[in-house]
Amino acid sequence: MSERPFAGRDASEFDFKFIRYEKDSGRATLTINRPEVLNAVNYGVLSEMNMALKDASWDDAIGVLVLTGAGERAFCAGADLREQRQFLRRPRDYWKWMGEFIECHERLRGLGKPTLARLNGIVVGGGNEFNLSCDLAVAADDIYIRHVGTSHGSVALAGATQFLPLIIGERRAREMLLLNEEISAQKALEWGLVNWIVPRAELDVKVDEIVGKLLAKFPEKTRYTKQQLSFWRDLSWHLTIGHGRDWLAVHNTSPETWEGVLSFLSRRQPDYDEIRRRWSEDDAPEWLDGEMPDLGSDPDQP
Repeated sequence: MSERPFAGRDASEFDFKFIRYEKDSGRATLTINRPEVLNAVNYGVLSEMNMALKDASWDDAIGVLVLTGAGERAFCAGADLREQRQFLRRPRDYWKWMGEFIECHERLRGLGKPTLARLNGIVVGGGNEFNLSCDLAVAADDIYIRHVGTSHGSVALAGATQFLPLIIGERRAREMLLLNEEISAQKALEWGLVNWIVPRAELDVKVDEIVGKLLAKFPEKTRYTKQQLSFWRDLSWHLTIGHGRDWLAVHNTSPETWEGVLSFLSRRQPDYDEIRRRWSEDDAPEWLDGEMPDLGSDPDQP
């Protein structure tokens, strides 16, 4: 152990399996490394991100953190719904998972150093919440951003409902979160979801440019500027996130969440009409087949 405990470690010392973590010339780069599932977030990603973010925060040689996804298809597609299947039967375990997710966002926003989202592919659901938790964002011009909570049986309350009204305005936030439609890179730029869009081939050049500009600033003054800028985000976050964590855990037992997850696993569209018919005709119980759905194989295995 170093004689000085409040310091960073060499990036090669971490045995990460779900992320890549690199340091070079004042920059830390954290890459969600699950391209086979569009960099969807599971417990392993969150746990490793928390370790890397703590290290980047403590490393005085690091002045900027870049967050991105592996490959070219996706920055992050949000939560891994295959892993989420297990929480349908044990919502108390979802509460624990959500705690790891909350910690990850708080470490990212409270890093004490500027953070830059490098949007190299689609940005969906919780992926956009990671984008929103970064200070700045640069995107390839062929990506899109989308929220899917009301389509997939969840609520985007881990950053999106709190921060989107502040960043893009309430009407646009309602459009994104209620309609769940794709927001093109150009529209994302116009709305303020990203700071810059560039052709894909120029993405890394632009990232290098921004990182260089951020490093050419005083670190302490930058840290406190971030702290002051975060007032409204911190206020909305801390007034809502604890309630949201409990609400999502409890509502993992709801017919809508089961239908959303199981339809995803079955590669079909959710049966919105049947759920609405049961509401309208007071058809109880509300489960689509009249009983708790069968998960099939062991739900503990994502």
